[in-house]
Amino acid sequence: MNFETVMQELEDLSKPRMKKIYLSNGAQEPIFGVTTGEMKPMSKKIKKNQPLAEELYATGNYDAMYFAGVISDPKIMTESDFDRWMDAAYFYMLSDFVVAVTLSESDIAQDVADKWIASGQELRMSAGWSCYCWLLGNRSDNEFSESKISDMLDHVKKTIHDAPERTKASMNNFLSTVGISFSPLHEKALETAMEVGTVEVKRENKKNSTLNAYESIQKQVEKGRIGFKRKYVRC
Repeated sequence: MNFETVMQELEDLSKPRMKKIYLSNGAQEPIFGVTTGEMKPMSKKIKKNQPLAEELYATGNYDAMYFAGVISDPKIMTESDFDRWMDAAYFYMLSDFVVAVTLSESDIAQDVADKWIASGQELRMSAGWSCYCWLLGNRSDNEFSESKISDMLDHVKKTIHDAPERTKASMNNFLSTVGISFSPLHEKALETAMEVGTVEVKRENKKNSTLNAYESIQKQVEKGRIGFKRKYVRC
């Protein structure tokens, strides 16, 4: 499938209701409004195609950018490629669920995510923390430095309540993910989450949301799911 065929297919799969939902969450025109499930038959045909992914991502169309992440080849993407994608990620559904997910399947994921976390830029920081969530929820515990993840928990405890709004949400998710999916630091994550308490995230034109990592971890404890790992990260 070439670029024109994919764009036409995405437009044909559009649903006004999905478009409305995406727009309410921060997406901007151009956008079709395609569910991720509707994209699967196309992604199975294409599999990985980095040149096509680059063409699609460059359109600025939300659905095309999302699909670009699905068919991209993270193993051949460079740090500058990920930075370029991040530059175009104008809201969290792109930064955290397209760019961060794609980065998490690369061999340079932790190095790039570390730089983004230290960047001081809201969506880059959010993507960096989100990338670690995808990594910790999928890869073996022995692929991570326990002392590094422990230091990151300390950083969350000290800074989460003063972080930019979207970064707060990703930091809270990181705290939950460590408590659920990274067994060596389950207890520390639980203690940290208790100390952090409820995190309030302000949302533009919407009611503020409240997040509580301690409660999220405890629910998974009750279900016996501590140590849970996803088999796949991308759709």
